[in-house]
Amino acid sequence: MAPAVHAVAHMVVIDAHCHIVPPSFRSRRHELVDADATFGALFARPESKLATAEELLEAMDRDGIDRAVVMGLGWVDRRTAAEANDYIIQSATVYPGRLTGFCSVNPAWGQEALRVVERCAAAGARGIGELHPDTQGIDITDRALMAPLMALAHSLDLPVVVHSSEPVGHQYPGKGSTTPGKLYSFITNFPDNTIICAHWGGGLPFYALMPEVPGQLERVYFDSAASPFLYSPEIFRTVAALAGADKVLFASDYPLMSPSRPLRQLRSLDLPPEHQRLILGENAARLLDLPVP
Repeated sequence: MAPAVHAVAHMVVIDAHCHIVPPSFRSRRHELVDADATFGALFARPESKLATAEELLEAMDRDGIDRAVVMGLGWVDRRTAAEANDYIIQSATVYPGRLTGFCSVNPAWGQEALRVVERCAAAGARGIGELHPDTQGIDITDRALMAPLMALAHSLDLPVVVHSSEPVGHQYPGKGSTTPGKLYSFITNFPDNTIICAHWGGGLPFYALMPEVPGQLERVYFDSAASPFLYSPEIFRTVAALAGADKVLFASDYPLMSPSRPLRQLRSLDLPPEHQRLILGENAARLLDLPVP
């Protein structure tokens, strides 16, 4: 009698941190560098990569990514933000099974920021971000400044993604001053909000060894965006042990790098299968209420 053949369950892979821009941004690079401080900080160099939705989808198909979360870059210029947000929402509408959109605003816009979020959420946006406090000129520890946006995010059940940086180590374009101390103040100011700390929270999970910290991180997630540029593969195991495997979101920061690079990091580790499933896609699916095949 032939031995039974057992199917291997597919682990859903969701890239929780990708960036796409309208096709015209590539030809308008010089104009946008002058118009928007965040664009200028990240894309002034001609070799800095910009990507469209279709280019992201090609990378996803090549690297085995089921779905991607696409977001803006903490725009400063309102026109740039509007173009990028509209393109992201349109792309998520055209590719509903593959892309999930977040909208980008600057809290310093005041009521205008709230109107943008409400408009984008009504059109299908599932989160806010990525905030870039340095180039946007905002202090995320300023409770009065951040409270209106965070209150709206809470009422609409939208997670907020914050760019994070390490207080030590090498310099790179976009490295800023939003380090663990500032992130922790932001998180404790808004304990009812769901907050995603990009780039491993600049090392914030390491402080979960302090007895008072884990209780403050109950609604906080950490994504692995740009991980191969920052840490050795062991970061996945370390943060899963310190903050919980259910708080880690697989992410690449595409087009800064292809999704295959952090995937190789993660798969090089002998993590328990249940941790792999959570990190690769189930955490993001649960957080964003996405269907899992």
